[in-house]
Amino acid sequence: MDLRFTAEEQAFRADVRRFLDERLPARTAHKVKHGLRLTREDMAEWHAILNARGWLASHWPREHGGTGWSAVQRFIFDNECALAGAPRIVPFGVNMLGPVLIEYGSEAQKRHWLPRILDGSDWWCQGYSEPGAGSDLASLSTRAVRAIDARGEHYVVNGQKTWTTLGHYANMMFCLVRTGTDGRKQEGISFLLIDMRTPGIDVRPIVTLDGEHEVNEVFLTDVRVPIENLVGEEHRGWTYAKYLLTYERTNIAGIGFSVAALERLERASATIMHNGRPLADDPLFAARMARVAIDLEHMKTTNLRTIAAAADSAPGVRSSMLKVRGTQIRQEIAALMRRALGPYAQPFVDEAFDEGYTGAPLGSFDAPDAAKSDFNNYKLSIFGGSNEIQKNIIAKTILEL
Repeated sequence: MDLRFTAEEQAFRADVRRFLDERLPARTAHKVKHGLRLTREDMAEWHAILNARGWLASHWPREHGGTGWSAVQRFIFDNECALAGAPRIVPFGVNMLGPVLIEYGSEAQKRHWLPRILDGSDWWCQGYSEPGAGSDLASLSTRAVRAIDARGEHYVVNGQKTWTTLGHYANMMFCLVRTGTDGRKQEGISFLLIDMRTPGIDVRPIVTLDGEHEVNEVFLTDVRVPIENLVGEEHRGWTYAKYLLTYERTNIAGIGFSVAALERLERASATIMHNGRPLADDPLFAARMARVAIDLEHMKTTNLRTIAAAADSAPGVRSSMLKVRGTQIRQEIAALMRRALGPYAQPFVDEAFDEGYTGAPLGSFDAPDAAKSDFNNYKLSIFGGSNEIQKNIIAKTILEL
């Protein structure tokens, strides 16, 4: 089964395909399709190409530079980009901070920061998690204290953030800080915009098992933040943080990436032989593929409903549902690809696990490094709020448990 589009929607899909054929750099698509590392320049280039076309901020209102697309148009665009091998839009500015500023920021903040997000003047990172505040984010301890000196009123920030994705590229961070200790722990949190070039900020790499330097630790020591960089009201940052997370979780579901990955899996299983027959003919393997294909079709419908609902308000608890099921599907497809390739899923050269490796893709059958991809996808159900926490949110909100 596939979604049926109107003639207008089919014309839009054709327009998107032409755009991708003409403007998506072939070298970038090759990297994405074969699991090779993207550079900062690769990601920034695609950001600029989309912005020049006016297609970068698909969920922003038109008056702030958004597309004004319908839910179906956004769904079509995301899926066609994934199938073509377009890189994921770096989400921190466009998909996460942007909606928060549009909803809660001052007019001065909107005028200053939103155009800079679109034109790439600022590369944002997310200052949420801490060594003692992961799934229990409200336990964060990074402290911001108001102070006044000759230069005016400001905050002085001290603390540590961790798992800061692409923080080594960023010049700006949106950061949750503790500004109060009275009442519930959620009530003393504020939302600050911090210039990463401010004295007192130290970014240290975390190199993961696969050799990637994607995440970082960020230490803040007496970091001075202007008072005008407070978003919304002091002590109400938890409200803004939750609003942002609904957009992050919707993005993590990655429907388009699952569609592209399932197509690769289907091609591989039709080629790989098992007991003298294509693997796709093996009843047990075929049943698992059919199950995940059915689940993905259901997810497409749920994703459309969520996007449509988000046109009027934040995705809310639907984002938790998408995050849980979407990550499970992505993990299952990756596991099936690794199983299909068998010994070919293993890396053939040790250097493939070194940071900066840009050699030929490992494995075969037009598949990225299957073992590495499978292992890496385990993080999907952890970051952005673990799936266990999301299930609690769903139970509490929908089932009223």
